[in-house]
Amino acid sequence: MSTNTANKKGRIITGMRPTGRLHLGHYLGVLKNMVKLQEEYECFFFVADWHALTTKFDCTENLVEDTRNVVLDWLAAGIDPEKSDIYIQSHLPQTAELHIYLSMITPQNWVERDPTLKDLAKMLRTGEDETKPNVSYGFLGYPVLMSADILSFNVDYVPVGIDQVAHIEITRDIARRFNNIYKTELFKEAKPLLTTTPMLKGVDGQKMGKSFHNDIKISDDEETTTKTVMKAITDRSRARRDDPGHPDKCEVAFEYWKAFATEEQVKKVQQECIAGKRGCADCKRELAAIINEQLKPIRERRKYYEQHPEIVDEIIKKGDENARIAAEEVLSKIRKAVGMFQL
Repeated sequence: MSTNTANKKGRIITGMRPTGRLHLGHYLGVLKNMVKLQEEYECFFFVADWHALTTKFDCTENLVEDTRNVVLDWLAAGIDPEKSDIYIQSHLPQTAELHIYLSMITPQNWVERDPTLKDLAKMLRTGEDETKPNVSYGFLGYPVLMSADILSFNVDYVPVGIDQVAHIEITRDIARRFNNIYKTELFKEAKPLLTTTPMLKGVDGQKMGKSFHNDIKISDDEETTTKTVMKAITDRSRARRDDPGHPDKCEVAFEYWKAFATEEQVKKVQQECIAGKRGCADCKRELAAIINEQLKPIRERRKYYEQHPEIVDEIIKKGDENARIAAEEVLSKIRKAVGMFQL
């Protein structure tokens, strides 16, 4: 790490699979929290390109571009390479080695009961025979690889939403089992660091996602953002502009107002909507302006990094190096605990 960690609350790690440019759901639910955490913790942020292969091993034509886009969006959102280390998962051979050691001690039924694995397996079932998931050996090892990501740095905390706490439990179980088998207290049992930001829906009211074509990317230009916001679902019961509105029934637009506007602005919108003094189209047009204003500095930073790829490469190289040093410190102790032959 390039900053003094003496006053930090502990070490954390979090990663993101490279699936394309990040959207407002990522920004509110993950990125803003990452920016805040780097002020308080020693942070390792990684692009999980190995994890991307667990479900997309045959669709890698955009993997390099998607990986870079994640880094660009992180830097644009305010991740500071002087305060946090950004690295690429596949650039850390220590994680792959630890994955092997952990896979040897992890019972099969632990992996099979992992809720993440079950949910992903449902998505991968083939059309011909739904009883046979189209999964690979590497896919089955996903929970153990995730544990290797965490334990490579022996972190204190892992930022997660309340629905992801179960994902951390298998890592804690594996750490405890390793310590018990090899009569050591090497591994800490990482604790979940809960994030409470609610999930932002797509403009159609469904889960926001690239594949649903209902997302607003933080790298979109102002015109594209405005056009997308104008598609957002509002109060379906409202027929005319001067009809009294129901903000509590406004499925998407009002939730965006609460996410991006000030408390005073939200109160004004609510009052004018209920009184029938605010049309939905005008309301969304004003909302788009507010979102664009908030994203303006982020987009400017992203444009800067896009125009200076050599700076981004240096940031990644530095993050990779720092991550390898930190992981090697942990792994050298692991090899000794396991009893591996070393010169």
